[in-house]
Amino acid sequence: MGIQKHALAEAKLGGNIIVGELIRNMELGRFEMTYTVLLPCVFTVYLNPSDHATLSGIFNFILEDARKALRARVAELNAPPLLGLARRGKRSKEYKIACRDWDVEFLPDAEVPAGDVEIHSELNEAVQPGYRGTKTTLMGREPSATAQRSTTRRSSSPRAADPVFAEIRYQDDSGPQVYLVTQNKIRVGRGGDDTAMDLALYTTDEVSREHLVIRRDPGTGLFFIADASTNGTWVNGKRLRKGAEDLLPNRAEIGVGEVINLLFEARV
Repeated sequence: MGIQKHALAEAKLGGNIIVGELIRNMELGRFEMTYTVLLPCVFTVYLNPSDHATLSGIFNFILEDARKALRARVAELNAPPLLGLARRGKRSKEYKIACRDWDVEFLPDAEVPAGDVEIHSELNEAVQPGYRGTKTTLMGREPSATAQRSTTRRSSSPRAADPVFAEIRYQDDSGPQVYLVTQNKIRVGRGGDDTAMDLALYTTDEVSREHLVIRRDPGTGLFFIADASTNGTWVNGKRLRKGAEDLLPNRAEIGVGEVINLLFEARV
C-alpha cells in the first residue's frame, strides 16, 4: 500500500480541495439526536500565510461555492432511500444546521504548511460549554498526497494544542492520513448513524462500526489495545483475542480486518 508524497513546492491549494475538506469536516462533526442530526455550520479555515495572501481576493467566491456544495450534500443526506432499500422500522433522521447559513472564516497561520488546510468547526455561532468541535487537517493532498485528520479541537487561542501522545498513519478510501492521539481512549472503526468513532475509517464493511479500542494509561503512559470486531485485529502479525486487552508496543503495525494497516507510534 503505497503513499504518494509531493514536495511542498509542488503543492497547490485549490478551491475544490478547500470545499471538499469543508464537506468532510461537516460530516465528521455530526451530532446525533433521536430524530435529528445536527451538522457543523461555523468553520474556521487556517491557511499558510502565503496561500492566504494568494487566495485573499477570492474568498467570497470560495464561500459562495462552499455554501452551494454544503447545501447539496445536506440535500443528499436527506434524500429518501432508493425504492426497496429502506429498512423496515428504521427511522430516517433529518440532517440540518443550527445556523441560518454556513459561516466560513479564512485565517492565516504560519504553522500550517504551504499547500495544506486546517479546518475547525462548531455546531452553531455560540459554542456550547463542554462541546469540543471537530478539527480536520489536510496535508498536501493533490489529490493523494500525505493527509492528516484529527477529531480534537484546538482552543480559541492560537496553537494552544492538546499534548500529542502518539500518531497513527494509515490509508483508507479517502487517502493517506495521520491521526494525532491526544486523549486516553480512542475508538476506531467505520462508525455509523448511532456510532461515533474517534478515528473514523472510510472503507468497506469488512471493518466493523467499532473495530478496536486503543487505551492509554495516564499513570504509566503505556498503551493497550482491544479487538471489538467481527473480522479481527492484528498487532505485528499476531491476531488479538476479541474483547481481551493487550499491551500495544510503542511502535506497531495494526491490521484492521485485513483491509487497512494502521502504523502506530507513541511519542515517548
